[in-house]
Amino acid sequence: MIYLSTKLLFYIVSLLFSLLFLLHVTHAESIRTPPSLRFISFLFMSSKERPTLGGTRIKTRKRNIAAPLDPAAFSDAVVQIYLDNAGDLELVAKSIESSDLNFSRYGDTFFEVVFTGGRTQPGTTKPDEGERHPYSIIDCEPKREVILPSVIYIQKILRRKPFLIKNLENVMQRFLQSLELFEENESKKLAIFTALAFSQKLSGLPPEIVFQPLLKDNLVAKGLVLSFMTDFFREYLIHNSLDDLILILKRGKVEDNLLDFFPSAKRTPEAVSEHFTKAGLLPLVEYNEKKIFEMKLKEMKSMLTSQIAEEADISEVIVTVKQHVKDAKLPDIEVVRILWDVMMDAVQWSGKNQQQNANAALHQVKTWAKLLNTFCTTGKLELELLYKVQVQCYDDTKLMKLFPEIIKSLYHQDVLAEGTILHWFRKGTNPKGRYATYHFEIVLFFSIHFLCFHFN
Repeated sequence: MIYLSTKLLFYIVSLLFSLLFLLHVTHAESIRTPPSLRFISFLFMSSKERPTLGGTRIKTRKRNIAAPLDPAAFSDAVVQIYLDNAGDLELVAKSIESSDLNFSRYGDTFFEVVFTGGRTQPGTTKPDEGERHPYSIIDCEPKREVILPSVIYIQKILRRKPFLIKNLENVMQRFLQSLELFEENESKKLAIFTALAFSQKLSGLPPEIVFQPLLKDNLVAKGLVLSFMTDFFREYLIHNSLDDLILILKRGKVEDNLLDFFPSAKRTPEAVSEHFTKAGLLPLVEYNEKKIFEMKLKEMKSMLTSQIAEEADISEVIVTVKQHVKDAKLPDIEVVRILWDVMMDAVQWSGKNQQQNANAALHQVKTWAKLLNTFCTTGKLELELLYKVQVQCYDDTKLMKLFPEIIKSLYHQDVLAEGTILHWFRKGTNPKGRYATYHFEIVLFFSIHFLCFHFN
């Protein structure tokens, strides 16, 4: 009995030592093993399939699966709406409003159907396969009363679906860049539609979208742009003013570039006037001539400013002015006005010293009096110069007290004659500044008479 107990105790002690040894070894291994390996072993152990409840179904995550594009089906559906309503745009608009077609995805296709009666081939205006309707803008007559309902119809669609504005821009831009693919009659319809769209203030058709695509060299060279713009101008000016047209051209950044619409061989002022005169667009002819005139005046003024600032020889300046007058056919009155403006602009004015300003102005008049005298050849031109001086002295506080001194200086330099000054004083004065300069006029009047008496 004692032997068995001793043997059992020996087994128990041996088992305890074995357990202690195993614990020690395990602890040592965990210390030597890197954390990354322990993490990987953890993931490997955790990847084992876990038990699930019987009869359950694991749901996969939903993904946004895009449906393939099908513009042909959309086009056929829109065409069918036109056919079902026999082209009545009021009924077509109501049917489109109540339909569940995806206009946000096929906006370009929709406007292709509106303009051409069906879907067009990508990148062109050629008809593509599919159904077509005969009520499109291209298929109607080139008349205002026929095309205007289509403009109003598109306006209604855009009000209800404003996201289609960008699609209208895309389609119009593509059509205008492809004018060579349209017949002359079809191009005229597009021009009438564009004019009516601006007249009705159609949303989503800014002028730059219309005019900039037209400035492609190949379209301009073939005369297609000139024909389109002529039809556009003629239609727009029927019920709108020239100022409205100029505003649109400014927004389209082409108000100063009417020549760019003409082929290179016809880019002359005479050709522009002749073309628009034959087209019955006389207001546009007058506007273009005015712009050319202003441009030539600006060039002449810029040249004179440089020469006077550099104190060039007077004879050289006179030759420059005569050449500009000959080339631009400038009227003498405008020449006299420009000469005075350039002379006064070249003066170095002082901010506070009035005496210095007076001396500088009088010195400028004396220095360039010969230039004025060369072009003030008649009493009318002298009177125009006197008016110019009076208005500037009235508007510019620096010169108001110098009015009589300047006139005296011009008289002494033989630029202004006595008769011109007396006529100006008695009945020819400009109403602007009349009362503000009246006491100067009295002083000037007696000064002139004193001078006349002294020299006689």
